[in-house]
Amino acid sequence: MSVKINTVAKQLPKYSRTTADILPLLDGWLQGQDERFIKKVKKIFEGAAVDKRYSIMDPAEVFTATSFEDKNDIYSREVIILGEQVLNKALAKANWDPQSLDYIITVSCTGIMIPSLDAYLINKMKLRQDIVRLPVTEMGCAAGISGIIYAKNFLQANPGKRAAIIAVESPTATFQLNDFSMPNIVSAAIFGDGAACCLLSSHADDDGPEIIDEEMYHFYDAEHMMGFKLTNTGLQMVLDIEVPDTIASHFGDIIHPFLQKNNLEIQDIDHMIFHPGGKKIVTTVESLFSGLGKNITHTKEVLKEYGNMSSATVLYVLESIMDEKPQSGEKGLMLSFGPGFSAQRVLLQW
Repeated sequence: MSVKINTVAKQLPKYSRTTADILPLLDGWLQGQDERFIKKVKKIFEGAAVDKRYSIMDPAEVFTATSFEDKNDIYSREVIILGEQVLNKALAKANWDPQSLDYIITVSCTGIMIPSLDAYLINKMKLRQDIVRLPVTEMGCAAGISGIIYAKNFLQANPGKRAAIIAVESPTATFQLNDFSMPNIVSAAIFGDGAACCLLSSHADDDGPEIIDEEMYHFYDAEHMMGFKLTNTGLQMVLDIEVPDTIASHFGDIIHPFLQKNNLEIQDIDHMIFHPGGKKIVTTVESLFSGLGKNITHTKEVLKEYGNMSSATVLYVLESIMDEKPQSGEKGLMLSFGPGFSAQRVLLQW
């Protein structure tokens, strides 16, 4: 049974700032710190390869002392708004009726909501009462592709059905005001907020690139490398400096056996749809891909224009490639990394 990605749409929050606009806010946050440290932090922001980012709250609010409860309340309110907006946008783009959806997957790791986002969307958009729900909450940046994998498996087992994956993330809601560690600083420099929706179908009449294969790859003994620690002040970023080198050391095992299983080599892939985790990860993966004759131009552009929006970001890369309308027969490889530590891969063919 053929499963296709019919549509991808994005939705940006109402607030935005260039990196140049954020630098003055750092002066207030870093007041009293060593001057060399302040220069180092600003250099990290300036060198993060992110020109602009969006947020669910005014950037001044991000640097204001508020409780975890207050920030999470903003998160809960705004992700419902963004989720409804992006799902409506995707359905309109696909010309699908909301009632035609059989499966809804919502993805987010940057706040805590119970009930999860999907319950609110079912009520607000009057989705079917028998729709199948799956909230994906703890897979970080990899979860956009994870959602595609889960939807594909459901649709493959259920011909003639449709699924929506809605990824809404607000890393700015996790910023720790009293944490001057490198993980908190680096994440603040590279992350931004955003939402995306991906519509999949096993309807014979629906168009889009077909999902040929999908696979997860789990790194042993690497749980410490990436994630969040739940503290009294919120979700504190965990980000190990060894992440890029760890990815590089496993890169061949992640890419080549997966393609070989499908009788392909990297030379057969026309479109690299890679999650822009941050400048160092992008640089590492770019050097690995360039050695194989491939580029990740779309990935770098998404990082530059929006920053890393966790699970939603790879869907921005996918949308930019789908908007170029690849030729029939062309192939794409989706790849993202997330807590666990794990890599998620999806093979597409137009």
